[in-house]
Amino acid sequence: MDAKNRFETRTTFALSRIEWLVFLVVSLVLAFQYRSEIRWGVFLALFAVIDVIGYIPGAIAFRRSPDKRVARGYYVAYNVMHSLVTAAVLAGAWALLVGPEWALLALPVHLMGDRALFGNSLKPFGVSFEPEMHPACQDFERNYRAGTGGSRPSVEDGHAVRA
Repeated sequence: MDAKNRFETRTTFALSRIEWLVFLVVSLVLAFQYRSEIRWGVFLALFAVIDVIGYIPGAIAFRRSPDKRVARGYYVAYNVMHSLVTAAVLAGAWALLVGPEWALLALPVHLMGDRALFGNSLKPFGVSFEPEMHPACQDFERNYRAGTGGSRPSVEDGHAVRA
């Protein structure tokens, strides 16, 4: 929301997901337009490597853990592999070393798909590796809905815009 209030309401999160969906659609349209020029083996490998390194090991560790806690390294691996910065560096290095190619669209397709379709982005250490509502988030949503989640300007407030 802003630098001082780093949380999302259902509405602001939905708006973020719509933005990510637009980038996903653009990436998919480009992939469709240039489908005959895409090396599909490279596309699939680039699409898969994000989860092979960044998600699957942590998901396995989570399912094997009796208390559903996993080491921070799994979070780091997830966040590094699901970062737009990592994708940009990988795409730039690939373009320099191999050459630019449409198969690199696998990176934004995967990342924007995760964000837009599943609502997944980077994982903080303090939440479950697999999506599960954190008690603090439940409290925030309950308080926000009740109007106690922060100050809201009212009509009587001198800073409020009056109709």
